[in-house]
Amino acid sequence: MATAAGKNATDGRTSPDLEADIRQLRADIEKLTKQLAKTGEHGYGTARRAATEGVEQLRAQGEAAFEGLRGNARDIEAQIVANVREKPVTSLAIAAGVGFLFALLARR
Repeated sequence: MATAAGKNATDGRTSPDLEADIRQLRADIEKLTKQLAKTGEHGYGTARRAATEGVEQLRAQGEAAFEGLRGNARDIEAQIVANVREKPVTSLAIAAGVGFLFALLARR
């Protein structure tokens, strides 16, 4: 196959054409690299915001659960006080029995 001076044997393109294509490819790769870096920064920011929102949501749920438990404890305390006032002798006997059990357990 005969080729003209400065021509590529496969597609008829000259060396300056190939060099221009290589320069264009390098420029495209540079642009792509910059775009990927920006996308990575954007993704990091988005993930950080989502994590912050998740933490705030979990904190709010934890506080709500804590308040619910606190309310339940107050209700139980009120029931115990009411039972002690209604049946003081029975309550005293139960307290003595529980104290005796704790004393037995503490000895071992």
